Parts: sequence; C-alpha cells; structure tokens
Amino acid sequence: MTVSRRLLVELFLGLFLLLPSLASAQNFPAKPIKLIVPFPAGGPNDIIARVIGQRMSELSGQPVVIDNRGGQGGVLGTDAVSKVAPDGYTIAISSAGALAIGPSMEKVAYDTLTDLTPVTLVATVPEMLVVATNVPVKDIGELIALAKAQPGKLNFASSGPGSLPHLAGELFKLTAKIDIVHVPYRGAAPAVNDLLGQQVQMTFLDLPVLLPQVKAGALRPIAVGSAERAPTAPEVPTTAEAGFPQLRIENWYGMGTPKEIIAALHGLATKAMADPAVKEKLAAQGATLIGDEPEHFRSFIADETKKWAKVIKDAGIETAK
Repeated sequence: MTVSRRLLVELFLGLFLLLPSLASAQNFPAKPIKLIVPFPAGGPNDIIARVIGQRMSELSGQPVVIDNRGGQGGVLGTDAVSKVAPDGYTIAISSAGALAIGPSMEKVAYDTLTDLTPVTLVATVPEMLVVATNVPVKDIGELIALAKAQPGKLNFASSGPGSLPHLAGELFKLTAKIDIVHVPYRGAAPAVNDLLGQQVQMTFLDLPVLLPQVKAGALRPIAVGSAERAPTAPEVPTTAEAGFPQLRIENWYGMGTPKEIIAALHGLATKAMADPAVKEKLAAQGATLIGDEPEHFRSFIADETKKWAKVIKDAGIETAK
C-alpha cells in the first residue's frame, strides 16, 4: 500500500451513520443496528464503539451488532458504510485518518462531508510522546537538543504511513525544526515492540496503547498532546506546558448521519454518552467525552482536514493522489 490512513487509536476517530428515510426516522430505530468498526477487535476504536453501542442498545431497545472490518487504516470499512442502503441501520466507527487525513493522501470513493453528515463529536484521546529508556532525555527540550546534536540519527516509529502517529512525528519535526527519521510499522503493536527493544527511539501513539508500558517503567513519557494533563497520567506534562502548543494532537471519535435522522441519533448517542457508567469506562481508556452539536462537529472535521493537509504538504510527504 502506498501512503494510506491508519488509526489510533488514531489521533482522531469518527462514528458515521447512513441516512434513513424521513418516514423511518419517526420511529427510529425499529430494528437492530449494525455498527461497523473498520479496525480489528480490541483497539481503542473497537472499545469505544462497544461501550457506546451497548448503551445505545439499552436505551433504544434494539440490538447494536458490532461488525469488525479492518483494512487500509479504516478506509475500507468507512467506504462500505457509504455504499449501504440509506436507511440508517448501518453505522460505522471511523478514524481521523479515514475522515480528515486521507483526502489529502490518496483517492477514496467517498466524501466525508457529502456522503456522511456529522452528528456529534463523541470523544478525544490524547497522543502521547514517549522515548525508549536508553534515550538520555527527560523532557521535550532535552529531546529536541539531542535531535539537533545528531541530525538524521534519531528515529520515530508510527503505526503506518499516513497514520496520525506518522503525521504527529512530522508535525514535531516541522515545529521543533529537527531532522528525525520516520520508521513506519503495520500497526501500533509492532511499533511499540521495537521501541521496547530500543530499535527506534520515540513515537507518538494513543495514550491507552502506551500507558501500561509507561506505568511499568519500560517507556519514558515526554508529553501528551491534549489541552490538559490526562487524568490517567497526571505526572506527564502537556505539549503546551512544554512550550509547544502547536503540538495539540488527539484522536477523536464522532458520530454522523444524513439530515433526516440526525435528531434521533444525536439524542440517542448523547444520552448514551451522558451515562455515568459509560463515562467511567471510557475515562479509563484515556477518552474525554464531548457530545457537541452537528454543525460544530462539521466545522471541526473541516479544520482537522486543513490542518493535516498542511502538515502533509509542508513535510513533503509522498501521496497516492
């Protein structure tokens, strides 16, 4: 695969639902809903889908059936949803890569803001910058100084070309004016394994992916890309605190559908998100629940698309378009 999109727990994820007819919207949902997760089971994307989906099922009285369809960094599953019957009963969890990064990287068969209408931004999950324990730095300033002293010698791992961790590393390079080398992997797990083996020096990945190794002392945390410190890692400073507010990097999860069913799905989703048990489960994954209005989420996606398109252009990343 040439440059493609992969996720986080990819810096940012979106849940998109296809349009039901206006008549069926009045009694929606009247039958089981299929929720496509375009990533393998067990990742942050899948976990959030299952927690939210279970509560939506309890509230609506209809089953929400999870369907994992991994491939091409979330693109294949998202594309599948864009082609189903427009009745609102097939929905999907998708990534920032498939929704906001991919349009600048490669040709896809769907238009995020035309074929899928945003409903609400569900949650954000911060990316964490960590280094291998043999890298002699304790903070971002020391890491930049080391990189400048050894241009082209330090490597950063990612979960794949065009993934959010890849673009996070490229944004770090541009912002800090350093020369570090991208080493892409086929997913987060092998990237973490080589980081533990000290074959690469650093990475940006979803906080839940890295937290167990950080807590065990096997990786050294440098910063998190959220606006505030993560409750699950309060000792780790934010990138803004470290002097780099431009490195605000988070995965996001959102919900969308065509306009006929927006009100029903927005109400169902935000009610599920307001449940204390849902908040507790997702907080344990490092996720901050949002629940904004459709137009705000649409603007957010458009802004994210522009942001990462600029990084792709400025970093000179090869694309397949």
